[in-house]
Amino acid sequence: MSVLVYTESENGVFKKGALEVASYAKGVADMLGTSVTAISINGGASDELGLYGVEKVLEVKEDKLTAFNAKAYASVIQQAVQQEGAKVVIISSSADSKFIAPLLSVYLTAGYVSNVVALPESTSPIKVKRTAFTNKAFNSTEISSDVKLIGLSNNAYGLKENSVTVSSEGFTPTLSDEDFGVQIESVDKATDKVSIADAEIVVSGGRGLKGPENWGLIEELADVLGAATACSKPVSDMGWRPHAEHVGQTGKPVASNLYIAIGVSGAIQHLAGINASKVKVVINNDPEAPFFKAADYGIVGDAFEVVPKLIEKLKEFKSNNA
Repeated sequence: MSVLVYTESENGVFKKGALEVASYAKGVADMLGTSVTAISINGGASDELGLYGVEKVLEVKEDKLTAFNAKAYASVIQQAVQQEGAKVVIISSSADSKFIAPLLSVYLTAGYVSNVVALPESTSPIKVKRTAFTNKAFNSTEISSDVKLIGLSNNAYGLKENSVTVSSEGFTPTLSDEDFGVQIESVDKATDKVSIADAEIVVSGGRGLKGPENWGLIEELADVLGAATACSKPVSDMGWRPHAEHVGQTGKPVASNLYIAIGVSGAIQHLAGINASKVKVVINNDPEAPFFKAADYGIVGDAFEVVPKLIEKLKEFKSNNA
């Protein structure tokens, strides 16, 4: 009875989140005294998953699944779970996996726990720690169903290399027209060097930047840090930045290791969407900005003066420590 993990990929390359859930699955499997099997849909090389503890990879190669389709993907994973007899299924907390999760839960009659942040507190019964109330609290949740579905919170567990010998085999699922009832007409992707979902560092800008012509400040700092760029809802609403960069409760959730907010006041909806980030830094010229109450570090100052100096110091640090 292996632990089964769904490993997301894009353009034939495994996402960082896939390697994180593989690492987590290995930890769970060790606690249960079993092994890890991964289901890969048009994914990357199996050897990469072996570095993170996956011993067996079921490889699906299907042109119909090139574009993400929640119902079809959930059906594929269901069939893999049933073939392997897996009782614990682990997925990430990406937008795609959150679409898959409720469907998969129904297909498998599985209890689903989202936003899990640590290995199980116990294995009999399986009890996991998860965030609640937009990351303001934790709760301990017991999963009593026969099949358990766990959604790992982004950047909660990290990448842990645990190299094992990995084998792969082809897996051909049965797909029906019903699985493709929803058709993808177009896909609008952000063009950032680092995606918000995979980023360990996010640099975000708000209305304090005064206009889209000043966004080079955000991009230069992000480039120095190897970070993704993001923005507040008003910025995307005004068309300064694409909606794909909007983070917050009504945009994309962020669970980065470091979140830097520049010229963002910190509306409650924005804070709810980024509260899972481990360290939050705010730069704002308004000392009464709500964000300062939620931030770990804050600088009261003009972004157009503070950020260039920060970039200069970071470049100097990197050159001295290259």
